[in-house]
Amino acid sequence: MSEACTAQPIIIDTDPGYDDAFAILLALAAPELQVLGLTTVAGNVTLDIVSDNARRIVELAGRPNVAVHPGADRPLLRPAAHAFDIHGSMGLNGYDWPPPARPPSAVHALDWMLQTLAASADRTVTLVALGPQTNVAMLLRRAPALAARKLRRIVCMGGNYFAGGNASPAAEFNILVDPEAAAIVFACGIELVAMPLDCTNTALTPVDWISDLASLGTEIGTACAGMMGFLKPPPGQATRPLHDAVAMAWMLWPELFEGRLCNVEIETASPLTLGATVVDWRGRTARPKNCLWINGCNAPEMYARMMERLARLPG
Repeated sequence: MSEACTAQPIIIDTDPGYDDAFAILLALAAPELQVLGLTTVAGNVTLDIVSDNARRIVELAGRPNVAVHPGADRPLLRPAAHAFDIHGSMGLNGYDWPPPARPPSAVHALDWMLQTLAASADRTVTLVALGPQTNVAMLLRRAPALAARKLRRIVCMGGNYFAGGNASPAAEFNILVDPEAAAIVFACGIELVAMPLDCTNTALTPVDWISDLASLGTEIGTACAGMMGFLKPPPGQATRPLHDAVAMAWMLWPELFEGRLCNVEIETASPLTLGATVVDWRGRTARPKNCLWINGCNAPEMYARMMERLARLPG
């Protein structure tokens, strides 16, 4: 049987963002994955910008046929929050991106997800959530039975337990932006894999990552090197992690990761710990184990494989 016949169908819900860009490119370069489409959500930057960026990315990868469906422009209950300070004014600073050639889809992300899941075989589609989980929560609220029947699992980048927060002392950005949405997702009962800062913060890009990307000799390599060159490592670190790309790498190479099935719940009320992912790592409660919480990976091997896949893309 060919790779195309066995490819896992996935929906990527995203807010590009440099690390989202790497995750999308990795998925498009992977014959093991069938990217059904992209849905966008306000997060790293505003919805109009992330929707433009998603189309820029698929076009650069030679996959303009992959449709981009704009979704939620704000969290369920809270004001919008963004990370321009990290990702730059356009979210993908560091490369001279042309305007997207194609317009965004006129079909809203939620409507498209409902249509796509309805047409899919049962328990086949994986939803990879790389930003705030607003779109995913709306899907679960609108059609919980359909989602439970059609989704194989949800893989999300978000949260922290052993690591400190990156958006507050207690919380990771994607969860803190829309904690109510995350609470819906973590309570949905569908198989859930979380890629938190506990893992991604230990998976820093190699010190030669930028020069290795540039040496690919392709526009993909040039764009990726430019984005990484724009970003400044946090104090005390030589390089940055690629949070969302690490989550996509789990889809391809789960054998490189370690974690534990445990109960995870989201704090939505406390002014001090809003957005905290409360992980029952040691099994201190009888609450159901609802999440595979990833806390480590073989980062050198993962980045070596990622580089090999990025080299496959055209241009």
